[in-house]
Amino acid sequence: MTKTSKTSPPGIEAKDGDPTSPFPDAEEAQRAAQALNERCQRIMQRFWDRQAEQHGFQIPDPLVVGKAFFELGAAMLQDPAKLAEAQSKLWQGYAELFDAASKRLSGEEAAPVAAPAPDDKRFKDEAWSENVLFDTLKQSYLLTSNWIRDAVSDVDGLDPKTREKVTFYTRQWVNALAPTNFAATNPKVIQRTLDTKGENLVKGLDRLLEDLERGEGQLRISMTDETAFTLGQNIAVSPGKVVYQNDLMQLIQYAPSTEKVFKRPLLIVPPWINKFYILDLQPKNSFIKWAVDQGHTVFVVSWVNPDESLADKAFEDYMLEGPLAAMDAIRDATGEDRVNIIGYCIGGTLTASTLAYMAAQPEGAPYTADRVASATFFTTMTDFSEPGELGVFIDEEQLDLLEEHMAEKGYLEGSYMSQVFNMMRDNDLIWSFVVNNYLLGREPMAFDLLYWNSDNTRMPAMMHGMYLRKMYLENRLVQPGGITLAGTPINLTKINTPVYMLSTHDDHIAPWKSTYAATQLYSGPVRFVLSASGHIAGVVNPPAANKYCHWIHAKTPKDPDAWFNAATRHEGSWWPDWQKWIAKKSGAKVAARTPGDGKLKAIEDAPGSYAAVRLG
Repeated sequence: MTKTSKTSPPGIEAKDGDPTSPFPDAEEAQRAAQALNERCQRIMQRFWDRQAEQHGFQIPDPLVVGKAFFELGAAMLQDPAKLAEAQSKLWQGYAELFDAASKRLSGEEAAPVAAPAPDDKRFKDEAWSENVLFDTLKQSYLLTSNWIRDAVSDVDGLDPKTREKVTFYTRQWVNALAPTNFAATNPKVIQRTLDTKGENLVKGLDRLLEDLERGEGQLRISMTDETAFTLGQNIAVSPGKVVYQNDLMQLIQYAPSTEKVFKRPLLIVPPWINKFYILDLQPKNSFIKWAVDQGHTVFVVSWVNPDESLADKAFEDYMLEGPLAAMDAIRDATGEDRVNIIGYCIGGTLTASTLAYMAAQPEGAPYTADRVASATFFTTMTDFSEPGELGVFIDEEQLDLLEEHMAEKGYLEGSYMSQVFNMMRDNDLIWSFVVNNYLLGREPMAFDLLYWNSDNTRMPAMMHGMYLRKMYLENRLVQPGGITLAGTPINLTKINTPVYMLSTHDDHIAPWKSTYAATQLYSGPVRFVLSASGHIAGVVNPPAANKYCHWIHAKTPKDPDAWFNAATRHEGSWWPDWQKWIAKKSGAKVAARTPGDGKLKAIEDAPGSYAAVRLG
């Protein structure tokens, strides 16, 4: 067999094995194809093995989604005139688009029929506007996707829960079908394919297979270069020591950076979904380092990444072995009985529950309300009546399936929680990486926040089942006595501890208006502050970055919109406002405390071995 050489004149052929040939050796190509086939077979086999192990459990569950859309179809058919009117508007839009495209082809100016939202990053490439073909394709997609969303949201006769589901999954579907997600309809991908002679698609296929192998048959998209970070070396580097540990957590005490510190220690209770070091990514954006630099003796709970041995750990165990155990350990380490406490997300929900538990204890009990001088809540929900898009995944049918799955495993895999959160921001956390990794064939960037985001944690079966059912589904936390912890019915209205509440305007996990409801629950003074941006960026917003404004209003009316309309906008970070508030709750200055110098000796360096357990 012969083939034409890249350097040979026309008509002169090169034999197999000629290094100047542009074609691969036939035997080498056959071996590569066989290896690829075997690789794909292994991935598919592992996928089916996982399906068997999980008895078909999926997030989202296809039957649940199918049932919701069946109800949507039935409701649509109840008003055929309305559906016909909607279809007429779509065809009218297409006619206007065809007319605009014709004008542009003839050299005339034409206003766009459909334009992407200002924050839609998918169509930023100039070709989407300058090239008539791609501009028409873009507008056709936007016209159709907007019509579909409007048609679904405008259907009468759907119960609110079904409407939430069909709206959410319709968005997933139309986003998946965007022309940006396909090689043949993305001008940036087409240009790169031409520039690299298709090498980008070959690299993309290899990265796709790597991600499938890493997920053992389930696609686990690489969002960052995970080899670029090492805990304690270039991420989570604030100096400190683990001074206490139990089954559920390690307690880290951070080394002081000032000669004098506030008398009252600061305890941070982070969420146990992902890791605590979201507050200590890099020195430039570390809230922990910043708090230490302000003169706080900072302690942080680092939760364990649980396995099946902790399946029976309940929500109350997280209270007893988390903040309450930490308070005792802090007293041993510093001699201080009172603390200021911060709770973040579900860690804040636990903190509020703990404060209510302490408020119910009789005088002289080990844990009474006076042991907490102040409480700060970051993006924390206590009233779950309006849980946002997370509510799509929580109903009786889906919880039954989830609880059955967790009962067999002993925990919920971290990948499921990650998948849910990624779906809530699918264009940013799914499709942008599909385009970058698999179509453009590029390596994901080394990004500390996305490294943390990929550091998934499991959820113990008993704790997570109770949290989703009693709080999300039944909303019992806001009911006096609705939840009992360690034998004590709790009541959030009994909390009279001074509270600082920080919520974020664009939060997709804890919607700010839902978090605001807690201002009407607590009996003590409440300061509510709203930061711009979302669940993470709005919290991790150091003053030096000079990003994201925040709003403050001293009063807390019942209506969150009334609060916002009366609030004053302030540029930059909310951190200095919090520091001014917390300083008044922290006592006089005392000599700085070194981890390990008290009754508790250092066990190991921060960030500790619990945080180092990385799934996969």
